[in-house]
Amino acid sequence: MTATTMTIDDITEAFALLDDWEERYRYVIEIGRSLPTLTAEQRNETNRVKGCASNVWLVTHVGPGADPVVTFEGESDAHIVKGLVAVTLAFYSGKTASRIVAEDAFELFRTLGFEQHLTPQRSNGVRSMIERIRRDARAALAAQPASGG
Repeated sequence: MTATTMTIDDITEAFALLDDWEERYRYVIEIGRSLPTLTAEQRNETNRVKGCASNVWLVTHVGPGADPVVTFEGESDAHIVKGLVAVTLAFYSGKTASRIVAEDAFELFRTLGFEQHLTPQRSNGVRSMIERIRRDARAALAAQPASGG
């Protein structure tokens, strides 16, 4: 199963089966490896997430409509961070912009136990990535023309 077909439910179920954090870290790294690689052109300063200690790039794709479906591609040059990107994309990618804005991945990360097991620097990076995704979703909503009558 690749990260692009893996759902957030798959990830949370797998986490429940893994006994210790060493196994969970290995699992996160493994799902990160399954993310498609971004092109050199996509790994640019515009797509780079500010606030991450490691390099993280997010590419946002906005569909048509008043509440467009927004999909994301992402990558990092650090193994564990690439896994955290994969978890975040499994949570947000492919949802409508309004749902992305409304849903809180911070709560998911707390539920999975990341809050206690990530360094403060990595936690800040995850927060920056989530804020960037939600900001892109808000921008997608704002860019849609108002429906007329």
